[in-house]
Amino acid sequence: MSPCPRPLPGARMIAGRPFPFRLEPGRAALVIIDMQRDFIEPGGFGASLGNDVSHLAAAVGPTRALLDAWRTRAWPVVHTRESHTPDLSDCPPAKRHRGCPKLRIGDPGPMGRLLVRGEPGCEIVPALAPQPGEVVIDKPGKGAFFATPLADELKRLGATQLVFAGVTTEVCVQTTMREANDRGYDGLLVEEATASYFPAFKAATIEMIVAQGGIVGWCAPLAAVLEGIA
Repeated sequence: MSPCPRPLPGARMIAGRPFPFRLEPGRAALVIIDMQRDFIEPGGFGASLGNDVSHLAAAVGPTRALLDAWRTRAWPVVHTRESHTPDLSDCPPAKRHRGCPKLRIGDPGPMGRLLVRGEPGCEIVPALAPQPGEVVIDKPGKGAFFATPLADELKRLGATQLVFAGVTTEVCVQTTMREANDRGYDGLLVEEATASYFPAFKAATIEMIVAQGGIVGWCAPLAAVLEGIA
């Protein structure tokens, strides 16, 4: 990937922080991180950790607004799911045995085995369900580039910019933004389309992303993104 791709005609300016984001139509992929039932709905993995899942549910509507905007323009869309194989061979003990949750990854819950591929709870919430042609990445870690074909898929799509939504802000979203930054991608996080079980963590993460001249990337409210691409 060229570190300084030539801007496409018709680039859109998004009012964001730490300064406006120059979005290039067709090159900006929408990356929706882990909007799964296991994290967002009662009875899933997030709830098993003792979290209030309603904090994450608030991000579904704004994420759907972004998704509709990208689909209308036929711009590239990527969905990720934090998930593991049924035999848990890609879930190391350092991950599975961390903490004292009510249920662990792979244990049976109300929506099937937690965070296991093919189980109902591992699926993306119906409001954001992928459509044919949209990329779905199953990732065993927090970052979407680790042990996945994401880099190859983005290259195939011709994406040089990534617009982020999803959960949780301070864990999988921020990790993936940092991975993307190290790989030369410009990243924009949409404020209302991301959430944390701990609102203070979301706020702190946004400040970390935009600090020092956007050391990780940009952040913008949903209205600014939709207005900028209109």
